[in-house]
Amino acid sequence: MLRVAVDPVNPRPHTGAVSATTHHSHHRNGLGIAYRMAAMLCVACLSAGVRWTGHRGIPVFEIVLFRNAFAFVPLALYIWRTTGWTVLKTQRPLGHLHRSAVGLLGMVCSFNALQHLALTEATAFTFAAPLFMTALSALMLREFVGWHRWGAVAVGFIGVLIMVRPEPGHLNVVGVAFALTAALGSALAMVQIRQIATTERGPTIVFYFTLAGTVLGLAGSLFHWVTPDPLTLAVLVVGGLIGGVGQLFLTEAIRVAPVGVVAPFDYSQLIWAAILGFLVWGELPHAATLAGALVVAASGIYILHRELLRFRQANVAA
Repeated sequence: MLRVAVDPVNPRPHTGAVSATTHHSHHRNGLGIAYRMAAMLCVACLSAGVRWTGHRGIPVFEIVLFRNAFAFVPLALYIWRTTGWTVLKTQRPLGHLHRSAVGLLGMVCSFNALQHLALTEATAFTFAAPLFMTALSALMLREFVGWHRWGAVAVGFIGVLIMVRPEPGHLNVVGVAFALTAALGSALAMVQIRQIATTERGPTIVFYFTLAGTVLGLAGSLFHWVTPDPLTLAVLVVGGLIGGVGQLFLTEAIRVAPVGVVAPFDYSQLIWAAILGFLVWGELPHAATLAGALVVAASGIYILHRELLRFRQANVAA
């Protein structure tokens, strides 16, 4: 809510103060939106790189290793310039372990899905994560989920069915299974983050997840390592750097602007994915993929709207 400066002698709003406050708020919201869209561009580029290197014969765990190991470069610079290394102190080591386990499940399945589905399709299925998160919040966090949000979840899963296209000859069972498991893993990770965020800061959570991803990728690569050629190696390294930068853009977007302002722009990732899919592989998104993605995105935005409304009502009651 906008605060209005009032003159104690003449209680009329100082329009200059109101204008300045509004301008500052709009500037920060615009900056948050720009950060969020830049993050989605980074995620789309990373996904394209994962798909491209996978098709060049690089195993998934090796891709996971490069994605996380080189993400430490921008992450370390960010921690050094902002919070300092004391941010790595944690009160919840087991919480980080649980968050990393489900988050890496989502990452591994997502990277596998990219090897079986078109880039736009694999991206569209990630939009199911908020639907899973709403259901998991009711089951795991014992949060009250009203019929508005349950209805949005139901409509969202209808959108998922549209994207799946369960018709003979069209259903990619392996790719869809990996994509939906990735969305479930992402939702579980978000629930875990909500549980540990009461004591843990954002850079702390990102650091230990990246560390766990590096260890997992290294362990998996010991059993199956493919030495990449120079071009593939460059794409793997750049993918890791972009992944780290994208994570920092996500963090900064939430820091400078309300989540309700920036979160709907997550769906801009589909636009970037469609452009990259066409430029790199000549893929054109199927009409069913776009239609289903729109339904799922609308459901996700409505769920976000209801959660923010519930949060505001709780604040007013308090």
